[in-house]
Amino acid sequence: KSLTISFDCLNDSNVPVYSSGDTVSGRVNLEVTGEIRVKSLKIHARGHAKVRWTESRNAGSNTAYTQNYTEEVEYFNHKDILIGHERDDDNSEEGLHTIHSGRHEYAFSFELPQTPLATSFEGRHGSVRYWVKAELHRPWLLPVKLKKEFTVFEHIDINTPSLLSPQAGTKEKTLCCWFCTSGPISLSAKIERKGYTPGESIQIFAEIENCSSRVVVPKAAIYQTQAFYAKGKMKEVKQLVANLRGESLSSGKTETWNGKQLKIPPVSPSILDCSIIRVEYSLMVYVDIPGAMDLFLNLPLVIGTIPLHPFGSRTSSVSSQGSMNMSWLGLTLPERPEAPPSYAEVVTEEQRQSSLAPIGACDDFERALPGPLFAYIQEFRFLPPPLYSEIDPNPDQPTDDRPSCPSR
Repeated sequence: KSLTISFDCLNDSNVPVYSSGDTVSGRVNLEVTGEIRVKSLKIHARGHAKVRWTESRNAGSNTAYTQNYTEEVEYFNHKDILIGHERDDDNSEEGLHTIHSGRHEYAFSFELPQTPLATSFEGRHGSVRYWVKAELHRPWLLPVKLKKEFTVFEHIDINTPSLLSPQAGTKEKTLCCWFCTSGPISLSAKIERKGYTPGESIQIFAEIENCSSRVVVPKAAIYQTQAFYAKGKMKEVKQLVANLRGESLSSGKTETWNGKQLKIPPVSPSILDCSIIRVEYSLMVYVDIPGAMDLFLNLPLVIGTIPLHPFGSRTSSVSSQGSMNMSWLGLTLPERPEAPPSYAEVVTEEQRQSSLAPIGACDDFERALPGPLFAYIQEFRFLPPPLYSEIDPNPDQPTDDRPSCPSR
């Protein structure tokens, strides 16, 4: 009547989520309406990353062909027999097992490898998938098969020194066309750390000065970059995740962002250790310049799974590195307005302490995944595939990159 697979989930959300070294356990549920005879009931658990895409090639004036690029990495492959024996290629009546009418449960268990695994992921040209398949074999009948996926998270703890360090940069652009030259447009930006988790808001400290004769608009955006590798080739897809827009700046005006917030939506964590799939993030702070190439800064991001601890190295990281980093911004822009203020100058101690506590974080990371992560597991894992673009999606960017003279 039915064949189902259920996992023994140890978390409150009842979502099958595991990490490297965890034990995956569950049950194969078989319900029959009458007595049946079975050769075997097997399970096959597997985890792998796979990429695939095609490209058209021209081989001459009138001929063309399609080149396929595929690659696969296997993380584990486990098989077990719950009923019966290994051989299923014969239809003999010997060694059959009788299952009576009713509901029956058959437990299974296996351990994921201790080596790092890639986080479950669905991309345009590849995926990372983990699943358990049950196969019921009976004589003279086709096997009954059922596959059920489970999610694996390779944890990224953002409470590490490299991910707590501030990210900053500065750039300047002068607009000109032949002998017409306008004043420069300058941009400096800083964020307090590199690592974040879904649901957090990035506080952006920036200063934009418009000494040109044009009206410009400061903006910020989070991008996800998916890179797929096969046969020595690389295919890249860039997707806009979130963005914000500042106020328009006329000639001679300056705008300062004192912690402007950009929220990170439910997204997959960064994938950094897979040899054929990489998922990376970046924050682009840029100035939209009509009739010219945008002025932009790219600040790298890492989207992790373990949120910021309420108390830890973050306080010392921000306080010790914030002033040093902001002074560095000032030195790189001599005779320019002061760099964005430090974190301590714009946020009171009470506000800072309240912002340190992650929303709904678990007390014990050894027994369960962090609470905020489960708020997004279902969303990013089962949302319809997003629209992808082979180039940076930026509807405001002009198609003509040739510089033009500033308006008089």
